[in-house]
Amino acid sequence: MPQTKVQVREKITPELEQKDFFKPFVSESVSEEKPYQKRKFSRTQFLRGKFRVAGHYVHIEYIWLAMVEWALSFVAFSVMSSGLSVETSGLEFALEGIIFSSLIVISLAAMGLYDTRQRNSMFDVLLHVLASLILCIIFMVLLKVWLTDGRWPFSRILLGVSSLAAAFIGIRYFFDKYIDGRLLRRNVLVLGTGERAHKIERLRRKTDQRGFNLVGFVPSMSCQSYYVDPDKLLKVNNICEYCLAHDIDEVVIALDDRRHGNPSNDLLDCRMSGIRVIEDLDFFEREAAMVQLDLIHSGWLIKSHGFTNNYLSYFLKRTVDIVGAIILAVVFLPVMLITAIAIKMECGLKSSVLYTQKRVGRAGRLFTIYKFRSMREDAEADGKAQWACKNDSRVTRVGEFIRKYRIDEVPQVWNVLIGNMSLVGPRPERKEFVDSLATLNDLYLERHRVAPGLTGWAQLHYPYGASDKDAIEKLKYDLYYIKNHGLFLDLYILIQTVEVVIFKKGSR
Repeated sequence: MPQTKVQVREKITPELEQKDFFKPFVSESVSEEKPYQKRKFSRTQFLRGKFRVAGHYVHIEYIWLAMVEWALSFVAFSVMSSGLSVETSGLEFALEGIIFSSLIVISLAAMGLYDTRQRNSMFDVLLHVLASLILCIIFMVLLKVWLTDGRWPFSRILLGVSSLAAAFIGIRYFFDKYIDGRLLRRNVLVLGTGERAHKIERLRRKTDQRGFNLVGFVPSMSCQSYYVDPDKLLKVNNICEYCLAHDIDEVVIALDDRRHGNPSNDLLDCRMSGIRVIEDLDFFEREAAMVQLDLIHSGWLIKSHGFTNNYLSYFLKRTVDIVGAIILAVVFLPVMLITAIAIKMECGLKSSVLYTQKRVGRAGRLFTIYKFRSMREDAEADGKAQWACKNDSRVTRVGEFIRKYRIDEVPQVWNVLIGNMSLVGPRPERKEFVDSLATLNDLYLERHRVAPGLTGWAQLHYPYGASDKDAIEKLKYDLYYIKNHGLFLDLYILIQTVEVVIFKKGSR
């Protein structure tokens, strides 16, 4: 629990006064040399932390990992293909190797192995690696038989899979232990010690701090409260000189009151010396892949990057939606038939297979959503809208299974085809819930700026929501998607949804 300002100041002020913290920006000499006169430069920032690719932030570690694992996959393909009875030209061999290596990387991404949020043990990583390799090799075996009538000997497949799995685990262990923490993270200095700075300090988990090292906090002259760890407070007379002397890559402005005590000259020196200066909202967007609702202000929304909507992006998204929906409908047709039969067998021949409900779509328009029935027909006999909860007694046995693997959502490909929904977007909610949630946060209605989706950024980052509080937490990720959505992010979400389905993440 945060302490009152009086309690915090009584506790920390003597120590700060002893360390002379209340003079953080006072120069010791009028003729003090300017930072740029020392001919020092900041480190190469684009090689560290996260950087923006097509509107979305990607960690540089996973770019390097993907490149190394792609190269290893090409070598493994060469070994498995050597000596086959069917001869291929050099160009055909190279093309097959490129396809195989690219599929391996895509499969690893689909299993969440290029996701900064992963907190799996090495054993879990091994399972994910094996799953991705097996899926990829099955596809390549079928493709190779179909195209060239060539077959990999089983011994070579076994050798290739085991060698790649061992190599990937070794590479990831090496990156995690020796590369990521020492070379690929940005050194970050936070300006501020209040509640906004404390939110940055709370990013303590290894996955939350994967892209940066938090060096410390610098109090401002107008500082009235200290919510951060006293051991992290720094005595700094000149911010720019300190940053250059300690290899600081970035200064994050996290002042509770920016009208007073904002050291503009020092921050300008930092900026002119090549040191990045950003707001705390931009920092959270990059590192946590969300928009902090309790820090947000209209000025940031107006000036910040994103919210790109044009005819080209709409055309590309709609094209992907139509093609993807047709492919999903064809692939899942046998699954849909089996599901319909199972529902009839459990609930009776007169029971309905599909469940329809009114949901709020783009621009606040109501539409009818289609799902496989997973609950009893009298689930809402009282007429009141209810959140689904864990171990919900209304869920049938078939419903429990199809909800785990998201099969109940498959009929929504029809909603995608007719344009009510998209493959990717915020999940559509019932009007009763929307009206209630809009009173809790004014930005909730901004979710309707884009079409709702079968899957979304919030579904990857937050477990199944069963309350108003969960819905507001998911809003942070929905706003991130609305702000940064594009073809690249949509494809990335679709690929990572495979892990959600296979490993039953976030289902109830």
